Amino acid sequence: MQYDYLAIEGTIGAGKTSLSSMIAEEFGGRLILEQFEENSFLPKFYKNPDKYAFPLEMSFMASRFQQLKDELAKQELFSSFTISDYFLDKSLIFARQTLKADEYALFSRFFGFINSGLKKPDVIFYLYLEVDALLENIRKRGREYESDIQFDYLQKIQQGYFEYFRQHPDLRVVILDTNDIDFVNRQADYEKVKSLLELEFPIGINRLSL
Repeated sequence: MQYDYLAIEGTIGAGKTSLSSMIAEEFGGRLILEQFEENSFLPKFYKNPDKYAFPLEMSFMASRFQQLKDELAKQELFSSFTISDYFLDKSLIFARQTLKADEYALFSRFFGFINSGLKKPDVIFYLYLEVDALLENIRKRGREYESDIQFDYLQKIQQGYFEYFRQHPDLRVVILDTNDIDFVNRQADYEKVKSLLELEFPIGINRLSL
């Protein structure tokens, strides 16, 4: 394991929680999972995004920051590394796509206040899937509140991630094309992904296909 703190990212339905959990279980890492199901604004947002976008993004930002702040401050003697299925900056990525210009300006000011002192991941693995595959994964897991997610929304979020990574060359990002693998159901594919944890990637955007 080359990294003390890594984040698995991706658009909704990419499999980031599954992969984070599998890696943490095998290697005994400390696992941080986003508590998105506890956000009461989420089902309301999918039905009426214009009305609920701002309270949704504010509540997500607050809960993500508090969880990461609490978890990363712990001195865990029995875990060799920490793995999370998100990084705090995703708040900006989603807000950029969902908020009006004046709302986003206010949101980003609040984000700047809380973000400066938080530890950043050593590496971010971004799981890239085509939008049709994302929608199929969302359909398979059958969460009722996700039934209103639209193709265009997922496409905007995915493009938002890529734009953000390009604008922040100081991040170490691995964009992993997972369209032709199934790391949840095929052990050989999981082994391929797992082997990447032994590699030391340079700062910037690294693109890989397995």
